[in-house]
Amino acid sequence: MKRSLVLTTLLASGLALGAAAQTAPTPAAPAASAAPAGPAKIAVIAFQVAVAKTNEGQRNFADLQKKFQPRENALKERNDEVETLTKQLQAQGATLSEAARASQARTIDEKKKKLDRDLEDLRNEGGQEAQQMYNTLASKVYDVLSSYAQQQGYTLVLDFSQQQNPILFAVDSTNITNQVVEAYNVKSGVPAPPPPPAGSSAPSAPKPTPKPPVTH
Repeated sequence: MKRSLVLTTLLASGLALGAAAQTAPTPAAPAASAAPAGPAKIAVIAFQVAVAKTNEGQRNFADLQKKFQPRENALKERNDEVETLTKQLQAQGATLSEAARASQARTIDEKKKKLDRDLEDLRNEGGQEAQQMYNTLASKVYDVLSSYAQQQGYTLVLDFSQQQNPILFAVDSTNITNQVVEAYNVKSGVPAPPPPPAGSSAPSAPKPTPKPPVTH
């Protein structure tokens, strides 16, 4: 088990919110009102990334990481113990009696099974909390997105962070991800997270906003 296996699993893409976003749907848009006269004005957004990049999202991720870090550290120590015992058995196996060898093998197997169960429990618990966190924040970010889109006169906003999306081409000027993040930060009043102390390990930063696919 690598140093950050648990958090890497829970916080895929560097963020708990991003991990939860893989299973949590983007809030459904309300029924469309009558379209204003004139040409359509369309924007695109990486909605899951926007949720994760908000100051509130980064703060929540750091809190979640802090909560689960002690349990991850304990699991890592237990995993290191299993690996050490396995190497010792492999190195000393030829010099041990069959009974002693079988006894050590059973001990290792029992420790490994308990470790796997506890690791799966942590993944499930962390995943549920991450998904709930994402759902709550995504709903609030969506409200800001809706207001921003209406203020800017957009008639349609497409989410290109979904695994399957219909966007084949979009110019950068139509990407409102950062604008929505900034608008949400202003509304929420949550300050940007402070830089980590020198020499400490910081939580993984959100991935850069992905660019929509472009046809050539």
